[in-house]
Amino acid sequence: MATMEGKKIPTVTFHTRQNDQWVDITTAELFDNKTVVVFSLPGAFTPTCSSTHLPRYNELACEFKKLGVDDIICVSVNDAFVMNAWKADQEAENIIVIPDGNGDFTAGMGMLVGKEDIGFGKRSWRYSMLVRNGVIEKMFVEPNEPGDPFKVSDADTMLKYLKPNWTPKPSVSIFTKPGCPYCAKAKALLKLEGYSFEEIVLGRDASTISIRAITGKTSVPQVFIGGEYIGGSDDLEKYLSE
Repeated sequence: MATMEGKKIPTVTFHTRQNDQWVDITTAELFDNKTVVVFSLPGAFTPTCSSTHLPRYNELACEFKKLGVDDIICVSVNDAFVMNAWKADQEAENIIVIPDGNGDFTAGMGMLVGKEDIGFGKRSWRYSMLVRNGVIEKMFVEPNEPGDPFKVSDADTMLKYLKPNWTPKPSVSIFTKPGCPYCAKAKALLKLEGYSFEEIVLGRDASTISIRAITGKTSVPQVFIGGEYIGGSDDLEKYLSE
């Protein structure tokens, strides 16, 4: 796939769906006078896209903001209904999803490929790019290999381009329940230390059975950092102070 570094992005109008209304958004609205990270992928709800590509960009959105990135955009050759449903399913509130249903933008980027062998038709090759004021500064295009390679278009690679000495913080998950003051304290501590986290709310995302099975306890919060079980809010405070 040829790179388009140094060139303007294609001029396209996207047909999006917002609040049950059709809303047309132009590339000028998305990119002019902004610094934007874009990542594009073969399809919403597909395995790598849902398990790794989108979630990691969503998780690290605050890190991109610190480095001057205004928006993170995900483009896929899917319709607006599918993209909106995928974003809701993934709880990717930090990502702008853009439906390129006709493949016009993807074709303009030279990234439209045929995946008829798996019944997908025309789709996007997987890539990411940094766009400043509508001009492509850097692209990370996956190698031309069979299947769906995922080696260079990830969020970590883009962050290291923006800040070469950037090192990721370990991933964090926290079990909470609504109205819990100790949960609020734990979340505030994590935010103060610059940790992004996934919140698992009892009664919505899991039950006390899950937390008992994992930790042997039923109280909340229960915090995990980088695969290590930390404990409650007092345990977290001690961990962070060390």
